[in-house]
Parts: sequence; C-alpha cells; structure tokens
Amino acid sequence: MSERSAEPSLTITLMKAGRTKIAYPAALVHDDGDRVTVRAPWAAPGVRDFGFVRFEPGDVFTEHYWRDRWFAVKEVRTGAGALKGWYCDITRPAEVRDGALLVEDLDLDLWVSADGATVLRLDEDEFEESGLTERDPAAAREALRALDGLERLARAEGLAGLLAGPSEHACGDSPLI
Repeated sequence: MSERSAEPSLTITLMKAGRTKIAYPAALVHDDGDRVTVRAPWAAPGVRDFGFVRFEPGDVFTEHYWRDRWFAVKEVRTGAGALKGWYCDITRPAEVRDGALLVEDLDLDLWVSADGATVLRLDEDEFEESGLTERDPAAAREALRALDGLERLARAEGLAGLLAGPSEHACGDSPLI
C-alpha cells in the first residue's frame, strides 16, 4: 500500500510565450471550483532583488488562481510570517488538470506593498514587445483590463478583501476586475 501525503499538492506550471517559465510543487490549500489557493516556498534559485522587494529562500507564497479571471495574486511572507506584500501576475484564466495548475503569464504585473502605500505597474514594456496586442487583441484587452482593475482595487481598498473567504466574497462580481 502506498503512503499518502498529509496535504494534497499540485504542480504549478507558469507558461510564457508557449514555454514553461517555471514549474514547482505547491500544497493545495483550497479549491472551490472557481479559485484555487496553494502555498509554496520561493521556488527560484537564490535571491531575486527587484529594488522594491526581495524574494529569497525561506519566503512563503500563498497563491490565488482563478479559472475565470485574468490574474493571479500571490501573497508573499517571510519565513517568520511577516507580510512583504502582494505580487500579481496578469495571466489567462488558470486550468487544473492531471495534478497540475497551468497558467499563461501575459507579462504584465502589479506589486502592492504590505502597507498598501506602494502600488507599482510592472513590465508594461515586455507586454508591448510580446506582440500579444497584434496576435490576440481580445486577450490583450482582457490583460489590460485585469491590470487596471487590480490597480484600482489595490489603491481604493487593498487586496485583502479579494483574497478573504470564498471567491464570491468581496469581488466575485465586481466590475473592477
């Protein structure tokens, strides 16, 4: 008889331009059919210093993915539990199949500091260079709409409400996102 792990897990696979950017195991925290929440340690090797935040070994990411929304929100904490902030990836809606959560990164990102004072739009140059606007104008519009909506929400009330409880709580039908 095989042993079962204490927590169910998924392999998170982040795709970019048709290729796997990164894949890593994560513990499944919750899946209500719309939103999937997982927890994982910082998966990249070493430290990544963005200037406004450092991701490093020991950091813990609680990641929220939606099957019907064009973004993922990652709450970032130190290993000791101190909140660093939220890193938001603009993505196509997530798919879960065969033990994997698959998501396509559309280059745009948003950073929100723990105190909410810093809200930064990131990688707009990469988005423009990606050619998505010409290749898939509908997806490009959805990506920009998602980024604009997350930024408005972050500046108005923060992201905590979006992440609290079931996915229909707070912003389930919000026109912001």
